[in-house]
Amino acid sequence: MRKHFWWISCVALILFMSVIGWTPVSATKNSVKVKTAPTAKELFAQDVNTVYQTARLQETGLDVAIFQKALTGFFNLKSANLLSQSSNVITVVDFSKPSRQKRMWIIDVLSKHLLLNTWVAHGQGSGNDMATQFSDTNESHQSSLGFYLADDIYVGKHGRSLRLDGLDEGFNTSARARGIVIHAAAYVSEDAIAQMGRLGRSFGCPAVSPLVVDQVINTIKGKSLFFINGNNPSYTSKYLNENVLANFTSPDSSAMVDSVKL
Repeated sequence: MRKHFWWISCVALILFMSVIGWTPVSATKNSVKVKTAPTAKELFAQDVNTVYQTARLQETGLDVAIFQKALTGFFNLKSANLLSQSSNVITVVDFSKPSRQKRMWIIDVLSKHLLLNTWVAHGQGSGNDMATQFSDTNESHQSSLGFYLADDIYVGKHGRSLRLDGLDEGFNTSARARGIVIHAAAYVSEDAIAQMGRLGRSFGCPAVSPLVVDQVINTIKGKSLFFINGNNPSYTSKYLNENVLANFTSPDSSAMVDSVKL
């Protein structure tokens, strides 16, 4: 009787395990995941990370989110034909950092190379070591946020300088009228930081050291992207439109930057 019961129990256990392990053919087919091509946003995220890592931007203190904004603007300006066709250089200024830190980056996005990381001044009306106030108003002596075109060279009261054309309505489009340019200033130096604990300040211009001004001007002149970031939650820009990224999806390359027609 015990042997008979043991045999029935074994058969029942085998049947139970068979039921658990059995999967209908239709269910198996339905569970197969079809591999899809990456979206434009996914390709862009890959590009951001690749350039950011290859250029070793994290080591220099550039926040990846700020770099992503600048690169988004680069694609938007390319799509709008506002940049020089040969342009592959972007300049990022992050005024959310104190002036005693190097907060200007010039990056070749095609070669994925950091060309320069240096100090840059903000306007005296924007704050002392930290820029906290921004304006596009004449005589405000404040810095203006947003996307610019680094355009043409001229020689003025500060010597060889580079004009900036503001592209964000309501934030920086008065740049030409205000005389907001890149120029050299002696107060942008390590000596100034040692004496005051910060850089000197401009009348709103992103002034740089006399030691690097020619390098900056020669590298970014001729309608390249210039982006100024700062702590202002009201800042918006049509050049941060991510929908335009689809225009640069290349079927022959997994990198969007490589697909830009230069």
